[in-house]
Amino acid sequence: MNKIAIFRALYLGDFLCSVPALRALRKFYPDAEITLIGLSQMSDLAKRYSQYIDHFIPFPGFPLLSDTPFDPDLFQEFLEKIRSKEFDLILQMQGNGSIINNLLKSFNAQTVAGFCETEEELSDEFILYPESLHEIQRHLALLSHLGIPSDGEQIDFPINEKDREEFKNAGISLNRDYICIHPGSKAKWRQWPVHYFAKLGDYLAAKGFHIVITGVNTEIGLAKELSKTMKADSTIAAGKLSLGATAVLLSKAKFLLTNCTGISHLAAAIEVPSLVISMDGEPNRWGPLNKKLHRTFDWKQNPDYNAVFNEVESISFIESHTFSAEG
Repeated sequence: MNKIAIFRALYLGDFLCSVPALRALRKFYPDAEITLIGLSQMSDLAKRYSQYIDHFIPFPGFPLLSDTPFDPDLFQEFLEKIRSKEFDLILQMQGNGSIINNLLKSFNAQTVAGFCETEEELSDEFILYPESLHEIQRHLALLSHLGIPSDGEQIDFPINEKDREEFKNAGISLNRDYICIHPGSKAKWRQWPVHYFAKLGDYLAAKGFHIVITGVNTEIGLAKELSKTMKADSTIAAGKLSLGATAVLLSKAKFLLTNCTGISHLAAAIEVPSLVISMDGEPNRWGPLNKKLHRTFDWKQNPDYNAVFNEVESISFIESHTFSAEG
């Protein structure tokens, strides 16, 4: 296995959940060239994991596989490039295989391995898609099927000097204990109501924490709405920080409150305590694995603000916190 490709054309949280599998793959094949085939916006993230990923090839989109409008000419260029690489192995880490498996077979790799839907498709290379497993664990299960042992389930996220410099240059001045609230999510239906975030933000502020609202550029409006709805003062960091600088911000935070799986896995990687409000009914698949450090609340099963409040109130370091001298 000299040339290995991984197909995973998904977003931040999905990428971070694949990191333990990437680490295990690199440990088992230390000298192989490993290429990630993913969405173009994941290019910088792939570079961050250069210890696991040697090359990145952007996926231009395909019907039912991505949000990008399908461009036949662009896809043909991509297909020719992939075929020219002559991969020894392509790992399908995209989903249950209903759409992607036949596509990957057209890449002309020596071997394609991954997930399938039916027992008739089972082989030395394919396992049934493990619906009940956590997203991290299902990829490790695939590698185990291929004879590649796990190197642990922990997500690692390297923070570098550039990240620290970017955070410093953002000019976000924080002189007392703070909690990050991240109200955004890629899909609006996964966003917990802003007024609930505001109520919890005010409660946490009354406990002596400063509130920092995070988010990407497209979530600046949402961050401003949350800040305006809160009675307490807050700092808006949304739109001001790169992913790496956001990791620096989180690394110094006391706690994260969010409904976004992407940033929840970032918090898990840098071991910042969190409460994740799961809006999609799949907390066992997407909630952080470390249950001692992170709590996941299934809003779909129990849409009760008071229950969420009680969850936050029961966190010991929040309950015992008092104003600092600066506060």
